[in-house]
This record gives sequence, structure tokens and C-alpha cells, in this order.
Amino acid sequence: MSQADKIGLIAGNGKFPFLVLEAARAQGHEVVVAAIKEEAFPEIESKGAASVHWVSLGELSKLIDTFKQEGVTRAIMAGQVKHKQIFSAIKPDWRLAKLLLSLGTRNTDSLLGAVAKVLADEGIMLENSTALLEPLLAKSGVLTRRAPTEQELKNIEYGRIVARRLAEYDIGQTVVIAEAACVAVEAMEGTDATIERAGQIMRSLQSLPEDRQSEGSHCDAPQNFHSEPPQNCHSSRSEESAVGRGSLLSRALTVVKIAKPAQDMRFDVPVIGVATIGVMKRAGASSLAVDAGRCLLLDGEATVRAADDAGISVTAG
Repeated sequence: MSQADKIGLIAGNGKFPFLVLEAARAQGHEVVVAAIKEEAFPEIESKGAASVHWVSLGELSKLIDTFKQEGVTRAIMAGQVKHKQIFSAIKPDWRLAKLLLSLGTRNTDSLLGAVAKVLADEGIMLENSTALLEPLLAKSGVLTRRAPTEQELKNIEYGRIVARRLAEYDIGQTVVIAEAACVAVEAMEGTDATIERAGQIMRSLQSLPEDRQSEGSHCDAPQNFHSEPPQNCHSSRSEESAVGRGSLLSRALTVVKIAKPAQDMRFDVPVIGVATIGVMKRAGASSLAVDAGRCLLLDGEATVRAADDAGISVTAG
């Protein structure tokens, strides 16, 4: 994207659209913004675009007409549009309704891929959303002061296996792991909600009553994890281990966020930022792993500083 001309920006939520707009203007491009009413931040209007047009998710025809009237033939899609919106109360126009009816599956790739084809048929080509932001793609290696622990590395290894299988079906791109066990997987709710749910699950385990934690023991007398079992206790060694497991296993969470095996860089590119780190901290997550060269660190150094302050390791591989 070297030629300085007019570029369309389809803006979803988050800071991603702001960064694309800033980078495009810095390279001399005139930017026409189509801001998604249900997603984009209102601050987009004060970021120096040539014009800003508010378009509902259901208004595919209006999006096309707006770009045509503005003379836009190249566009970038930036910022999240939550997948669950396709099941919301938004009414699609005739063009989007026709597109939705034509889809065999309504996952992210098929839906956005179909939108991209409709735009192309109308002379508007979608370009890679990272084309203007190459420096913000995660570099390979440990990005924070703290490297992952041995257990976190095991979690990352297992998490990548699970996440890649999940991504093959375009279900989600994030998994949350603890002690090499899968705590939560992402679907329509998005990354932050997945991490929050994992934290809630682990907190609920901590609040289990002691009699529930020791369920399965056949002791007639009460015991704790640091005393010898009474003589009338008939638990086996394996049962004793199961009873004590809640106190022995770490509840620290590892978040693994990957790109899809055939990631289309025009849309749905993995993104993390300061907000991601904040969600992880509240959920009790201690480590984050992303794909090098295929995940955007939106806030760059600020994200790494936030992770360092929270004691969270961030790696890209």
C-alpha cells in the first residue's frame, strides 16, 4: 500500500481503527471512515478522517454506496465486530439478507469472506488490516521481563495444540489453560469474556465447601491435608491424592491466543492490548502466548509495561 490515495476504513470497536487511521494519514492517505454503529467508538470522529459515515451492521448496501460516492476503491477492515451480532436484533438489508441465506456456515471466515467478495464485485478491494501496522506485529521470543515458568511452558504447549484444532473449525482463537488442563475455550463471546469466564471457574473451585473437595473419601472421622489419616480411614493412596489435589495444583491461568491455520489477514486478525492484560490480571492469569508475526500488540510498549507491572509473562512463537 504505497500509493498515497483515498482509503476506506470499516471501523469496528477498540483502538485498532484509530491506529490504522493514524498510520494511513501519516503515509499521506485520505481516509473515509465507515463506522459500525453497534461497535465503533464515537471518538473516531475526532481522529482526522476526511469524512466519517455511521453505518449499521445490517446496512451492507449503504456501506457500498457510501464508498462509491466517496470514490473509495480500496478499504481496510479494522476493529472487532462481535460474531454474536449476527444473532442480534439487527435487521439486514436485502443485500446482506441474500448473503446470509447463501452461507452454508455462519462462522467468521465464511461471513466476512462473503462480505469481502460482495465488496470486490462492486469494485472495492479489502486489503490486509495489518498492512499499515507491520511494526506492531508481535516479534518472536519473550516480550516481557519475566519468561514463562516450566509449568507455564507446558500450558502453552498444550494450549497451542488445543487452540489450533479449535481454529481449524473457525470457532475461536483463544484457550485458557491451568496445569495442562483446558479451563475455557473461545466461541462467540470473544477473548476477554473467555478469560473472565476462566477466572470465574477457578474462583468457584476455590469456594467449594471442604466436604465437596474431599468427596470420595471413606473416612469416618474428619481429617485435614496435613495430618495422618485416622485408623478407621479406608482411603487408598490414590484417593488421598485426589482429596489433596485442590491444594496441590496451581490455579494460575495461561492464555493462548493464536492465528488460524490459514489466517486471512484482511480481517479477524488476533489482537491484544493493555485491556487484555487488565482482564488477565483480574482473572488470575499469569502468562500469555501469541503467534509471532500474526498477532497485533495494539498498545505496543504500553502492553508490555502493563504485563511487567502485573507479573504476567508474554511470549510470541
